[in-house]
Amino acid sequence: MVNYDYFNPKPFTNLTFAPYLTIMSGHILLVDDEPGLRESVQAYLEDSGFMVRSASNAQEAWQMLEQVTPDLVISDIMMPQVNGYEFLKRVRADERFIGLPVIFLTARGMKSDRIAGYQAGCDAFLPKPFDPDELVAIVENLLTRRNSTTNIDVSTTDNALAGQLAEIIDILKQNPNAGKIITTPTPIKIEFTPREQSVLELVVEGLMNKEIARRLDTSIRNVEKYVSRLFTKTGTNSRTELVRYALQHGLAT
Repeated sequence: MVNYDYFNPKPFTNLTFAPYLTIMSGHILLVDDEPGLRESVQAYLEDSGFMVRSASNAQEAWQMLEQVTPDLVISDIMMPQVNGYEFLKRVRADERFIGLPVIFLTARGMKSDRIAGYQAGCDAFLPKPFDPDELVAIVENLLTRRNSTTNIDVSTTDNALAGQLAEIIDILKQNPNAGKIITTPTPIKIEFTPREQSVLELVVEGLMNKEIARRLDTSIRNVEKYVSRLFTKTGTNSRTELVRYALQHGLAT
């Protein structure tokens, strides 16, 4: 049950407005050390159609981020041990979460606090107490913008990936048994995680990110993350280079 004592003003309760409400789904990570507020905000967001995971501190939130990447983060600023500013700086320092939308909730509404929040990389700043409908509106706006940007990025990169795919197929046509040929020994032993190895095998097959995501039952963002790790571990800069490197050093079967 939502405890409206944490919100100001209290949301409307007139049910005649219900048909005009729009429901948007999305995965949200909520970080706040105050149990009452955390539970109330989580309940309201879930009633609004969102899926919410909550953490009581920044360390717990980081562990959750490592496990599953949410669509958006809502975080308090004043928290023990690691505050919201430090947590956000760590988030922005990780390339996996650079574009992850973050909203700050805080009892501190001074101009200097807002400036510090924006400098740390937050996307929106909402001082307590707040109208929960305003929070939902901000969340929906950020998710809509993020989804639009993601769709543009996917369509733009598809052409580039198609070109790289053609080069990969050409390599495979020139060497039908390339996956079994080791032209040189691996100069450095490269340790791949099982998932990285699976992604590498599928990249060598010529699959693009969307196809790999479907094959492994994961998200395109996760595939991009694994491909990026493969680039780093192999010292390559494109899928074509990665395939050539993998085939030359027997990294893919």
